[in-house]
Amino acid sequence: MHVLVVDDDAPSVKMIAFLLREEGYTVSTADNGVTALELVEKQKPDLVILDVMMPHMDGHEVCRRIRAKMKVPIIFLSARGETSDRVRGLELGADDYLAKPFEPAELLARVRAVLRRTEAFAMGESQSKLSVGDFVLDPLENKAAVRGKTIDLTPIEFRLLYCLARNSGRVLTHEFLLTAVWGYEYDGYSNQVAVYMRRLRNKIEKDPANPEYLLTVRGLGYRFEA
Repeated sequence: MHVLVVDDDAPSVKMIAFLLREEGYTVSTADNGVTALELVEKQKPDLVILDVMMPHMDGHEVCRRIRAKMKVPIIFLSARGETSDRVRGLELGADDYLAKPFEPAELLARVRAVLRRTEAFAMGESQSKLSVGDFVLDPLENKAAVRGKTIDLTPIEFRLLYCLARNSGRVLTHEFLLTAVWGYEYDGYSNQVAVYMRRLRNKIEKDPANPEYLLTVRGLGYRFEA
């Protein structure tokens, strides 16, 4: 697996690259957004670890530009760990967000989880094409269609929708969705699921404020209605 690390802090890049190489990953590095975009286009990495606070082009803009072209998983790193900062990063399409300073073991766990679930879906592991109501979901192609219209989803959005649709009619708790979709016990940031549900509704529902398919069950979680 090939990981691109983007950060203008040289010691941080050196430390992260060392950790990843020790785990057997191929690592490329960039110290600015422009170079990062060039490497993403040229090298097609399996994962991008992206610092938020960089001069000239910050991580948010880099993420926006990557998302406009491809669905490579992205983990944000930032010294700003407030809830609003996490929400903004996730709303831009990041797969995960880790506040600095972080424990090396936690970073490696996040990397393994993101790559493991990405590889599982790429191989169609335990997944099959799913037709539920107006939805057709194909994990092998990572494609989704609603009412016959193809919709553009990030990898995390697709996995979340697939999990909900596969359990149509059942109430799924936040904890269940975090484990099933993100692949690990999250650190208590409950808004993570809510952020992605809002993104999905904006892409799928005719009226996101009054959803037909992706319903909130107050105090419990979410339910998909075909």
